[in-house]
Amino acid sequence: MTDKSILIIGCFDTKGEAFSYLRECITNLGETVITMDTGVLAALPAFPVDFTAAEVAAEAGTTIEALRTRRDRGYAMDIMGRGAASIVRNLVESGKIKGAIGMGGGGGTYIALSAMQEIPLGIPKLCLSTLATKDLTRQVGHKDITLMPSIVDVAGLNSILRLLITQAAGAICAMAASAQLAGVSAKGSIAVSMFGNTTPCVDQCTALLREKGYEVLAFHANGVGGKAMEALIREGCFEAVLDITTTELADNLCNGICSAGSARLTAAGELGIPQIIAPGCLDMVNFGHLDTVPEKYKQRKLYSWAPDVTLMRTNAEENAALGKELAEKINAAAGQTRFVFPLRGISQVDSEGGIFHDSEADFALLESVEQHIDAKERIVKCDMHINDLAFAEVLVAQLLAVLKQQ
Repeated sequence: MTDKSILIIGCFDTKGEAFSYLRECITNLGETVITMDTGVLAALPAFPVDFTAAEVAAEAGTTIEALRTRRDRGYAMDIMGRGAASIVRNLVESGKIKGAIGMGGGGGTYIALSAMQEIPLGIPKLCLSTLATKDLTRQVGHKDITLMPSIVDVAGLNSILRLLITQAAGAICAMAASAQLAGVSAKGSIAVSMFGNTTPCVDQCTALLREKGYEVLAFHANGVGGKAMEALIREGCFEAVLDITTTELADNLCNGICSAGSARLTAAGELGIPQIIAPGCLDMVNFGHLDTVPEKYKQRKLYSWAPDVTLMRTNAEENAALGKELAEKINAAAGQTRFVFPLRGISQVDSEGGIFHDSEADFALLESVEQHIDAKERIVKCDMHINDLAFAEVLVAQLLAVLKQQ
């Protein structure tokens, strides 16, 4: 038995009938619920509310009366989203929820997804939404949120909405009843960043680490993957990080489509988690179809990796800037950190005879790291290509060494 409950988040003022039915479905399945009203209007639902709209607004530093007087929907959504997120964070920290479900249109979906950002990996999160088939990348972020299309608007019960609410209730209860990841164990888990251009290296490192008894979790360095890895590092999911593919830094520098933002490569350092860093795919910036490449880059060395993926070769100037950024982030790292550089190329296409092979640009990166790093002993240079099996062996050996030192 558990005293944890299913959290129901929504605008009970305009959608009270639908939420009343959702609550009934969940309790009929034997679960207890916690209800949170994120609506702004004065209408009250016909069921008990654990966190009223007034309490949600107060958590964000204002009053529900002020929001009603202001009559600014966008502002109210932002306030209620922040207040709901704060309450959810407290519920998570006190161990009171085993799952969360939201429901609504544009406003309700935004607020529910904002609140769900505070719920860690493994606690199921579901949103029945009119926007489920739209691009909600920013709102979902790196979280394991399940989106379910409502088909019809969440505006009064009807045969379709009843069916889907019943299914949504069954889904969240079933997920919550499944084996819980009550905080992902950090023991023996290694985070690895990868790209198509570094896959042979990552595959070999994974095999070697598994032989040593480690679990390896790979993250696609496409922007979303890097953000997810950084977030899970902060949630304490990993014993160490093998950051082979730091290409997202290049996209952030040149406004490519795979940027993970300026916080990339900071979490492990701030938390003192051992990490090995390689310059995987810093020879490239990612854009979409060829015609989407910014005009200022049209004359650069470009390569069509796929019809919808155009790679641009980074130059010496950009690599020098990236080297400085790498060094500064390594300098700031509190834990054991090493930078391992393969002298014969940093991606599949940056090899002898490869379309992106440019030793001068690569060495500009290395020289910049050497110039700006505080401790030269943190740099390990290898006369190998990044995808050589021997380089993977070096990376794993370095990782095991820093784990031992830590």
